[in-house]
Amino acid sequence: MKISNEAKVGILAVVAILVLVLGFNFLKGKSLFSKTPTIYAVFANLGGLEKSNQVKINGLAVGAVYNFAPKDKEVSSIIVEIHLTRDINIPRNSIAFIDASLVGASYITIEKGEANSYLQSGDTISTKIEGGIIGDLKTQLTPTLTRINETLDSLRRAISGIGAIFDPSTNTNVQTLIARMAISSAHLQELLNSQTGALAKSLNSLNSVTGNLAKNNEVISSSLRNVEVTTTKLANAPIEETLQDLQSTVNEFKSTATELKNTITQLNSKNGSLGLLMNDRKLYDQFSKVALSAEILFDDIRLHPKRYVNISLTGGRSKPDPITSPSLKDTIPIKFE
Repeated sequence: MKISNEAKVGILAVVAILVLVLGFNFLKGKSLFSKTPTIYAVFANLGGLEKSNQVKINGLAVGAVYNFAPKDKEVSSIIVEIHLTRDINIPRNSIAFIDASLVGASYITIEKGEANSYLQSGDTISTKIEGGIIGDLKTQLTPTLTRINETLDSLRRAISGIGAIFDPSTNTNVQTLIARMAISSAHLQELLNSQTGALAKSLNSLNSVTGNLAKNNEVISSSLRNVEVTTTKLANAPIEETLQDLQSTVNEFKSTATELKNTITQLNSKNGSLGLLMNDRKLYDQFSKVALSAEILFDDIRLHPKRYVNISLTGGRSKPDPITSPSLKDTIPIKFE
């Protein structure tokens, strides 16, 4: 079958259109034969960002801007569709911002995060507002411009002040100031007078003091030598031995106090003899009974001595009955409780 020239022209036109569309999409960053991974970013302002602008990570182009779409009818923000041209892993906590150079187009920079999970196709990356190089220059120039404006204001005020000096209304004040400066100069001259000035008198007094110091130089030197000898003796004194003796004495006092405390503890205890004598009520009562018996015995010996020593030449006689209680005394005995 023979193809007509018109058909050849039509086929050629279709092929040309197809190549043109594919080439245009290729230039826009689209993959022609495979599905391109796509992520999204939402910005409040795009600035100079355009379609087909690059998307970079650490300066390396990893994708391109494919399309823009408003988030709502009020265009409160703009959704940017990003096609990735490289097979890379972008952590989920990465942040994207719009950057720009002094010469060239704007682009999107992605700061990688440290998350272990990664963005998938169709996910939305977090964004932030970043001024870029232009914003940095503006930030650095703003304080300088402010200082320049302040300097100009100060210069303007200074020029106004200079103009006020030549104002007739301030001429009198200037003359008064000059007159006061003349008076102050005269007072200063009087103060600096080499004969009657206060400064000359002070210098004379200072010279007198230094002269006295020079006359008593030997006395001062002797005093300094005495101080040096005293400090030398103090430095050579056996302070360490004295401290050791004092420490030994303190230790002996501590040992004596400890022994005294142990003795008092034993006295208060009921295990020892002295403790029993001091703390046992029954032993105290027995001692009281023994003392009472001894008192009765001594009273009986005093009242009836013949009962115990009996020397008779003519024969015995009846003995009185022994006493069973102490006899009455002239003094009142001490009562123990």
